[in-house]
Amino acid sequence: MKTTLYTLLLGLAAASTLHAAQGPLPAPIAPPQNPITPDKAVLGKMLFWEEQLSSDNTMACGTCHGVPTGFTDARNVLHPGNDNLPGTPDDLFTSPGVIRSGLLQNYRSDPTFGLNPQLTSRRTPDIFGALYAEETFWDGRGSSSFTDPQTGMVTIPVGAALESQVLGPIVSGVEMGHEGRSWDQVVQKLEHVRPMALAANLTPDMVAALQQNPTYPQLFRQAFGTTDITAQRIAYAIATYERTLVPNQSPWDLFQAGNPNALTPDQIAGMNQFMGPASCNLCHTPPFFTDNQFHNLGLRPIAEDAGRQQVTQNPDDRGKFKTPSLRNAGLRQRFFHNGQESVLNNGPIPGGVDGVYIAGGGPFPDNKDPLLRPLVGLPGINMQQIMDFVGNGLTDPRVAQGLPPFDKPTLYSERHPAGADRFGPANAGGNGIIPQLITRTPATLGGFGFKIGLREAPTTAAVAMLGLSRTAGSGTLVRGVPFNLQGPVLQWIPAPIQVDDQGQGYTTFHLMLPAASNLLGTAFYAQAFVDDPSAPGGTAAATSGAAYEFQ
Repeated sequence: MKTTLYTLLLGLAAASTLHAAQGPLPAPIAPPQNPITPDKAVLGKMLFWEEQLSSDNTMACGTCHGVPTGFTDARNVLHPGNDNLPGTPDDLFTSPGVIRSGLLQNYRSDPTFGLNPQLTSRRTPDIFGALYAEETFWDGRGSSSFTDPQTGMVTIPVGAALESQVLGPIVSGVEMGHEGRSWDQVVQKLEHVRPMALAANLTPDMVAALQQNPTYPQLFRQAFGTTDITAQRIAYAIATYERTLVPNQSPWDLFQAGNPNALTPDQIAGMNQFMGPASCNLCHTPPFFTDNQFHNLGLRPIAEDAGRQQVTQNPDDRGKFKTPSLRNAGLRQRFFHNGQESVLNNGPIPGGVDGVYIAGGGPFPDNKDPLLRPLVGLPGINMQQIMDFVGNGLTDPRVAQGLPPFDKPTLYSERHPAGADRFGPANAGGNGIIPQLITRTPATLGGFGFKIGLREAPTTAAVAMLGLSRTAGSGTLVRGVPFNLQGPVLQWIPAPIQVDDQGQGYTTFHLMLPAASNLLGTAFYAQAFVDDPSAPGGTAAATSGAAYEFQ
């Protein structure tokens, strides 16, 4: 079954009529149970870019699959690896997700990441190779059959790898959800939030859809016939949107369509080496530039990550990872499953993707793929030309420029970087440490999932207090403590202090925000206090203020 779809797609590519607008890349095949429709695609587009799809309103699918970097993540952050020590060889460059939260959405200090965003265990893959694959993710755990997580029924028996891939991150306690997040909770939230309330610069198709159907139940009715929101329909819609993202206008596509000037002479030379003596096409097979199979490149010891073996339990699959598509690879900032390389062509300097293949793969031989062979000294090989072809000849300019169908809205997190909302002085505890607010969650009308955290607080008291005001204060000392709220204080919210592994206090304040539309764009301010007689001023430790604007 695995080879049937891929062979069919290859046949479609070979048989397709070539012209400058289309090129030889065929449209992805949608399973008959989930045909592509415009209404479903635009709903999927909104859901893909909807930060409210996460439990704390901080993450969308598009947060990790950004357009400027070819639908991969520009935020690659250093993961300390299995040894939990930064600066060692097993470090990874992966994606930030959510701060760890428990079942009731209270922050929980993580043994590795503390109260910082957790990091995924592998680099965010591109989505282009997944459009034509029968298994997705680096290890292929996104299967060809789709099982509805709410009913347990198989609703698409084959060809649904994209649908399968969609569902995992939304309920993952690392990527987009709190621990134990259920699909009933996801559905209930979507039934009540305002679509795209956190995004700005909505794309024209989103604007048009929302003018006709301004709520998610209405949008689901337009796409599926009824207002029911389900996990299956969420998966079907997002997968449909992704199947519209066909990057078939790269210089290589235009060259194949008959434009001899679409590729530069160096890129043509690189292409000929890619297809010829370098044999790159054995795994990065045109027109998809992936074989959708799994290979061990010998990059790292298998004990760090067994890859495909974790899914199949087959020792022959140890250390194997899915071949990524090279389409739009020139836009990426990190390469391979662990993100270990940051450039395609590093020339004579050690490192880079070119260096890996010049050496015939990585230095770890266990189960290393026999297709790999050193390119160093091989006649007719010019890695600069090959990587020019890969980095530039396979990049669709519409992706690079964010043009339809690759256009996107501006996310809240792109407009409000973490910490930008802070103002005013703080007061350290008696231990000399200044407590900090965790203010990642935006203030949406209705307050679905809204919370404010406190970290690095003294443990001299059992309870912390959060004050809220409609006016910012000037930091005037009150009983020796700077006050960043100007009266009257509208509300005092208590929360019990917990202690993390470093002996610091932390807690979570939950607020139910009003849904009144007249508050949209207005502001409120927050500051937290913890009783601490040993603090400077002799009264309490206090955070700086945080400013919020209703979205």
